[in-house]
Amino acid sequence: GLKTHCKITLVVRKEEDGIRRYVHMGTGNYNDSTAKIYTDLGLFTCNEQFGADASSLFNVITGYSRPPEYKHFIVAPHGMRSFFEYMIRQETENAKKGLPSGITVKVNSLVDPKIIELLYEASKAGVRVQLIVRGICCLIPGIEGVSENITVMSIVGQLLEHSRIFRFENAGNPRIYMGSADWMPRNLDRRVELVFPIEDETQKARAFGILDTMLSDTTNARFMQSDTSTLTCAARRKSARSLHSTMKHRRV
Repeated sequence: GLKTHCKITLVVRKEEDGIRRYVHMGTGNYNDSTAKIYTDLGLFTCNEQFGADASSLFNVITGYSRPPEYKHFIVAPHGMRSFFEYMIRQETENAKKGLPSGITVKVNSLVDPKIIELLYEASKAGVRVQLIVRGICCLIPGIEGVSENITVMSIVGQLLEHSRIFRFENAGNPRIYMGSADWMPRNLDRRVELVFPIEDETQKARAFGILDTMLSDTTNARFMQSDTSTLTCAARRKSARSLHSTMKHRRV
């Protein structure tokens, strides 16, 4: 009764030293047509704990087991909503305690009422919230006393922005996640979705760099105003920087 929307491949291979599991997880579909025009991110790993989580997830999808306690995966509809709500609340509490805080998120759509409510609460507590939302966004930034610390931008250019990235400052020890889920009720409550952490320090640095490159776009970026209109960077007298041109010349 659930749509399976997660993007994951598991290969189990017999090697000289035993069985090894290779896992690929991504933000986009395994589709050779859309891959030419969509921007997506993925992680390919033989980390054994990721392999164990992947096996458990496939057992759930095929009906052979109940949802387990995953070591690294965040999976909808049995835990993703509570995870994101917890992470936003944690940033709110960190801000109140004077600890480093911040939320940076890139999704296709943001329409979930509870998530929006928590982001407003985070903003009121002083958390800096940066949102990159390509499509529908029901959160309104820049409202005095409500969302003054929130910015909402979209990047609409040559390629279709499709990746989902979630960064939480975590009191000075930033955590970053990627996956298949937008912040919509259908993704969090009515689909099988997967969000996974980037834990290797080198890969984390690359992921942070990709997110920073997105935030620095001044060619394709548009910023939502408190009256829900949008303003281009050209109107804000910014020098030209294009995310899509930058990524073309940089293998990531």
